[in-house]
Amino acid sequence: MSDATLHATDQSPDDFAVQIADQIESFLVAVTEVAKGDEPESAVPFLLLEVSQLLLAGGRLGAHEDIVPDERYEPDSGPEPDEDVLRENLARLLDPIDVYSEVFDPYEPRKAPVPARISDDLADVMADLRHGMAHYRAGRTTEALWWWQFSYFSNWGSTASATLRALQSVLAHVRLNQPLAELDGLDTDQGMGDDTLEFEAGRVMAEEIGGPLGMRPAT
Repeated sequence: MSDATLHATDQSPDDFAVQIADQIESFLVAVTEVAKGDEPESAVPFLLLEVSQLLLAGGRLGAHEDIVPDERYEPDSGPEPDEDVLRENLARLLDPIDVYSEVFDPYEPRKAPVPARISDDLADVMADLRHGMAHYRAGRTTEALWWWQFSYFSNWGSTASATLRALQSVLAHVRLNQPLAELDGLDTDQGMGDDTLEFEAGRVMAEEIGGPLGMRPAT
């Protein structure tokens, strides 16, 4: 989507809101394209790049002073998009490296890692970002920035950060020729004890995912 369509004509491209909206719109478009599955061999590297760039926008929102909405109550942004199709497409595309282990809050002691899914995480992030984008497109710029900042702290920031680490770990295992351990089918409805703290990766080994990802393991 062009700037002329997304932004009002009186907004400067150097404006903070415009830059944040551009980064978020880029992420929304990119993940939607990846989920189509047209280029599965580049899906993981491309998602790594897009999530990294999104977190730059999140960092800028997090470092910004508190954004106060213009209205006391959030205006209705219309019906929420259904992310189920995107979620399912990503799950098929990323299988069998979709499931990974996550520590929900690193500052809570003695919290065991729990299984999570990259596909679920990305769909949840997309939902948060699209909600704010609906406000932005309706001309409610402050409301959009408030929502993106609030949901960055409450949900999508930590979710995207965990997803980034999982994606980076997959690529690191491949590039460094470090096989992923087989965990015999653990899934997100099962707990993970201290003796299974390795990434849940189904039956995948690094040499098996290196080819589909279009990468050669380190020699």
